[in-house]
Amino acid sequence: MELFSYVRSDEPGAAIKQASGEAKAEYLAGGTTILDLMKLNVQSPSHLVDINPLPLAKIEVRDDGVRIGAMVRNSDLAYHETIRKRYPVLSEALLSGATPQIRNMASVGGNLLQRTRCTYFRDTTWPCNKREPGSGCAALEGYNRIHAVLGTSEKCIATHPSDMCVALMALDAVIHVQGPAGDRKIPISDFFIPYGEDPARESALRHGELITAAELPNTAFFKRSHYLKVRDRASFEFALASAAVALEVTGGKITSARVALGGVATKPWRAAEAEKVLVGAKPNEDSYAAAAKAALKDAKPQKFNAFKIELAKRVIIRALSVVGNL
Repeated sequence: MELFSYVRSDEPGAAIKQASGEAKAEYLAGGTTILDLMKLNVQSPSHLVDINPLPLAKIEVRDDGVRIGAMVRNSDLAYHETIRKRYPVLSEALLSGATPQIRNMASVGGNLLQRTRCTYFRDTTWPCNKREPGSGCAALEGYNRIHAVLGTSEKCIATHPSDMCVALMALDAVIHVQGPAGDRKIPISDFFIPYGEDPARESALRHGELITAAELPNTAFFKRSHYLKVRDRASFEFALASAAVALEVTGGKITSARVALGGVATKPWRAAEAEKVLVGAKPNEDSYAAAAKAALKDAKPQKFNAFKIELAKRVIIRALSVVGNL
């Protein structure tokens, strides 16, 4: 770990000023990701701005939806009564991740910025375009069992690790940010950046910008939602494949659908093709299988992770079956 300066801030404007004034400054919230990466010399900020005192830890229930402060802890959000009733997929996603101890520390804003668990990213002896642009991608020819099959490029095949973000993608969340140039609202579909030519750039955030909240719309059929995660062990493990789904069924037909995938893509993956297949179809296994096929039609497997394609299809079918029977 390299030397760094540290400051605590209790006001968003002051925190933004402190972070934007340093080229290698980072915000410190729960610290469940950044401290690990600092110890591994994967990230080496010169300045840490501790934002734990900021007044951003409220969950505000409104007629038009719910506003979740960036400093709300994962455990508090998962067990919030309104979240469990209106957005069960989000509660389930949060409770499927990490451990109770980590969920008690991890923040909503930090989860949005969670970084990949790719072995080659976290080990500085290997080349990694995400860690050191232009150095190469060791995972392409390495042991890539946990890596992505959707959204990949010749530059990077690292998988996005978050469970919460997959649920937020299915729930049409809007991310609120504040920065030196003012406030912005970013639809979550635009928040995560496709890897393309620059895998090191992962979100639409600009330097110094601070996530202040995530907002969920009051969409009635989101009550009919579910998160399903398949992993190598029952707890404290990242997804091999996961699905966040929601269905609206009227008159025996699906009238609205949301399908988002985790564990198989370079970012939380909205499966728009699957949703198109579902809308207008009957809620049955044939429709779910067709949707699953559509969701994975552009998948590009590597040497060791081809199994993820069939696994993800089965996860989608099972998750939709659960929601279809609610």
